[in-house]
Amino acid sequence: MPLFKKKESKLLQIKEKSNPLEKDIQEATEQNLNEIFGLDYVSSEFQLNGLRVDTLCFNKESNSFVIIEYKKDRSFSVIDQGFAYLSLMLNHKADFLLEYNERNKNKSLNRESVNWEQSRVIFISPSFTVHQKAAINFKNLPLELWEVHYYDGDLIEYEQIEPFENSENIETVTGGNKLIKEVTKSIKVYDLDLHLKRGSENTRKLFQSLKEKIMDLGEIKENPKQLYVGYRISDSHINFVAVHFYKEKLELTILIPDKNLEDPKKWTRKVPKSFGWA
Repeated sequence: MPLFKKKESKLLQIKEKSNPLEKDIQEATEQNLNEIFGLDYVSSEFQLNGLRVDTLCFNKESNSFVIIEYKKDRSFSVIDQGFAYLSLMLNHKADFLLEYNERNKNKSLNRESVNWEQSRVIFISPSFTVHQKAAINFKNLPLELWEVHYYDGDLIEYEQIEPFENSENIETVTGGNKLIKEVTKSIKVYDLDLHLKRGSENTRKLFQSLKEKIMDLGEIKENPKQLYVGYRISDSHINFVAVHFYKEKLELTILIPDKNLEDPKKWTRKVPKSFGWA
């Protein structure tokens, strides 16, 4: 879909720039990691065992490492390269911890403080092929594809390629690939079904009614995590509500200023600052 700029009563199309340099994409991304992805920068060009990590990041929400790779080569295999980087991380945890701790003198991590199950790889490119996009259409795949587009007027757009819903697991189509089997045993991608199974028939019905109202608010993205299902505006990395499933009830954590909260029945309580959310 083309972008337009309104000038009086006319719409002027904003032209997309072709062939942005990989180093420019990397620089813009690294300097704005929190704004784009909600991630903290760790380091660039981290080399280990013959592989080079373009950008190493840390996700404070899930306490996990995220690897970002920038690609202009349209022939690379998303699955092969993605799982190679995840395997590198899982087999060299000490090196990743050392890299983080050396770059963050005021913070430190140890093996137990990192949720290795939530490790991810993000590929960023001006465009992906049809085959590369199709490669991520599997259940429980810890890989993301993002296209970046440069426009006149210093405009930059990051757009995630969303996978189709598919019940098939990546392991069912990779045969005896040892590396993929090892990684998928260690990496967890949580989905809505996990949370629905925690509830009863009544809480599932209640959730479906709640979800419909949330999704009716606009372009909302569902974000299942280990302990909750989050919902955020599609261009944001912050959940405005998180739904926690219990057998006989749902518990909601809502991001809202105190002055805007209407609670005549006094059902709500403020999240303690010790939780790190307030």
